Amino acid sequence: MKGIVPSLNTPFSKKGGLDHNSLAKLVEHTIKSGCNGMLGLAVAGEGQSLSFEEKIDFIEIVKHTNKKRIPFIVSISDLQNEYSIKLSKIAKKNNALGVCIHIDQNKKIHENLNLLKKISNVGPEIIMIQDLDWNGNGLSQNYILKLFDEIDKFRWLKIETKNAGPKYTKIKKITQNKLNVCGGWAVTQLLDALNRDVDAFIPTGLEYIYVKIYTLYKNGKFHDARNLFYELLPVINFSNQNIGISIKFFKIARVKENLFSSSYCRNIEAKFDKFQKKESTKMLNIVKKLTRNYINK
Repeated sequence: MKGIVPSLNTPFSKKGGLDHNSLAKLVEHTIKSGCNGMLGLAVAGEGQSLSFEEKIDFIEIVKHTNKKRIPFIVSISDLQNEYSIKLSKIAKKNNALGVCIHIDQNKKIHENLNLLKKISNVGPEIIMIQDLDWNGNGLSQNYILKLFDEIDKFRWLKIETKNAGPKYTKIKKITQNKLNVCGGWAVTQLLDALNRDVDAFIPTGLEYIYVKIYTLYKNGKFHDARNLFYELLPVINFSNQNIGISIKFFKIARVKENLFSSSYCRNIEAKFDKFQKKESTKMLNIVKKLTRNYINK
């Protein structure tokens, strides 16, 4: 699961229902773009807005489309404990390689350990813990080590905090590279992450371009990788203003790619004002140009 492992958007119809056909198209696109895995039902996929039954539908569509071609990780965050456990069992039944869950450091560690052990008993072979803290440093080193020592299936840590770069390095060092680390929201620091030998990166959208950057870097073409990343950076800076803007922008991009039938978002913050709408058009033109110049040669 090394490399680019995107967080899938969830496509909805114009009336707001789960769009099965568009989801199948997105899975095929993700595989064809050269990604080495995919994450579903996470924050970027508006996972909180889906009913439990819709989550099951999502997982089953990915299973039938993917056919085990690349690893699939299911986010089970933002659910009550009993539903996280149930969804873990469903994920395993539908060939998911792992589950991803956000851990709240404010909870007593024995509570989180009990939950993770229950998930381990019924879920797939990997537990990815999401260390998400929009404004702070996230889980402490000691907290992570305790979870790592106690939970055998805890093999991946998704770091989305302030100062993500140094944290990647520290965690890899203290676990002697036995715990895989990956990033997502800190995609503006992608080159820094690659320099630190991060195991995977979980952005949203732009799969062909991210895979191209990653491939150039791993082939020793550091200058070319850096130049392509710099050309993409204005797009990332625009989309990463906040999670709502990111969701809206990439939904529109999916329509432009003929993957989604609609850019409908359930997240009420996923909307543009007239200035953002104008700027998003310029950013989409950059994406189109980069795809044409670097990917479709």
